[in-house]
Amino acid sequence: MPIHNEDIARAFDEIADLLEIDEANPFRVRAYRNAARSVRELGRELADMVAAGEDLTELPAIGDDLAAKIEQMVKTGHMQALDKLHRRLPAGLEPLMQLPGLGAKRVAALYRKLGIDGLAALRRAADAGKIRLLAGFGEKTEARILEALAAHRESEHRILRRTATAYAEPLVAWLRRADGVREVVVAGSYRRGRETVGDLDILVAAADGERVMQHLLAYDEIGEVLSHGHTRTTVLLRSGLQVDVRVVPRKSFGAALHYFTGSKGHNIAIRRLGQQRGLKINEYGIFKSDRRLDGNDETDVFKAVGLPFIEPELREASGEIEAARRHRLPHLIEADDLRGDLHMHTTATDGHADLRRMVLAARDYGLEYVAVTEHSQHLHMVHGLDAKRLLAQIDEIEELGEEIDGITILKGIEVDILENGDLDLPREVLSHLDLVIGAVHSHFDLPQKHQTARILRAMDAPCFSILAHPTGRLLGEREAYAVDMERIVEHARDRECFLELDAQPQRLDLDDRHCRLAREYGVLVAIDSDAHRPEDFANLADGVIQARRGWLQAEDVLNTRRLSELRRLLRRTMA
Repeated sequence: MPIHNEDIARAFDEIADLLEIDEANPFRVRAYRNAARSVRELGRELADMVAAGEDLTELPAIGDDLAAKIEQMVKTGHMQALDKLHRRLPAGLEPLMQLPGLGAKRVAALYRKLGIDGLAALRRAADAGKIRLLAGFGEKTEARILEALAAHRESEHRILRRTATAYAEPLVAWLRRADGVREVVVAGSYRRGRETVGDLDILVAAADGERVMQHLLAYDEIGEVLSHGHTRTTVLLRSGLQVDVRVVPRKSFGAALHYFTGSKGHNIAIRRLGQQRGLKINEYGIFKSDRRLDGNDETDVFKAVGLPFIEPELREASGEIEAARRHRLPHLIEADDLRGDLHMHTTATDGHADLRRMVLAARDYGLEYVAVTEHSQHLHMVHGLDAKRLLAQIDEIEELGEEIDGITILKGIEVDILENGDLDLPREVLSHLDLVIGAVHSHFDLPQKHQTARILRAMDAPCFSILAHPTGRLLGEREAYAVDMERIVEHARDRECFLELDAQPQRLDLDDRHCRLAREYGVLVAIDSDAHRPEDFANLADGVIQARRGWLQAEDVLNTRRLSELRRLLRRTMA
């Protein structure tokens, strides 16, 4: 059974959670968490590296012991250290750690005092009012647990789109090898570029559906077949991801691709427009009475209802039909429109490659400029830069810039926004830089009024260029903090500074709604990789997909500008 990086990262995360519940050495727990993060951010499959005999200990956060565990899982499908923990502690405790407000100590208390060994048991205890009786919990905590359980029920089967890609691409490649297959496309929310997906809808154009299905069932990552037919089969991969594969004849592929891409609301609107013209539009084609008119190509569907082609990322029933009718659809940004990246880290703080290697990687990615933006001193755990170290790095950047051709290195900082809205470094130091990115990294639980005022005050600082990851969310891990984003966007317009779309796959922050809001206010958005290693510049592609969902055009994005124009815009923020 092939093992993917996400399988290994999940195993490391689970070991860390169970060790934390078991009150193990914090340094040991942190080692597994760092390893999980390193594995997720790796640009290559570890299984391929093991097969090639490569030294895994050269990877960030991977020592001899962890490298051995990776090899063990790749070769056997199991990690003995995790199996040993499961014999001591219920596997159901680990999902409890993912709920907001339930750390290791509280999960341990719930298990030892109430016998709660999983989400179902937690829900029963909360419904019965038992949790509030435990020391250190109370009614408010119990209420928050119930809220978290409700939210978890809605999202528990969803995974990051980037994670889904690791499973989708090999399966698509496998299906394309089947005899008679002409096209294979992943449709659904994946094609629409949603940040997370619940399952994969794969559409195949082929004449012989049964032959395709038999080929599908030979795929070695299938864990369970949920249903099987001549034209549709639903399976669970060993990872737990559900996949629905449908086969349609080539003449229906366009209509079927539109139908199965969705969204539901978008499809309903298109069908109604068809009905107004006496047409029936479904996954089989476009019909007038019983006569089939078209459906070979997706553009046929839009043409039939008098609309131009609507890109998949826009099909969310959020105004795209009306915009298409008025010929006001945006010309969405493309990956090639980006000229640079304004947010990345090196080993000076929490990056995993030195300055030279990161800059060369940015150049190899095709970027014309890149900004070095380490963390500031307030983030002690990542060795954030104080004034002295920042000034020394400025000298290092200038020296390297003289040496390396083909890319311009901009001097920046990701400076912490403190609880009172002050920036973590003084103006006289920040003024030496080309740009300043302000970021909230603490006090996420402030009331909306206070959190908003804190950020607005920071944006008013003399040296403030870009608000980093503006809502602070981590998909599947941390909700966005309470903040009035419309006031933030309006203030960015008035202050003539910018907002970031952090393209790190777990952030994708701004979300699509806030991208549209920025566009409406005329605030430029910087699509940044937040790279911590050379491979992370690939995050920019995920950021572009998110920007497209937010209706952004190249002109709406800061780092599509040529360097001279970018410098002019940044100088206005540093006065």
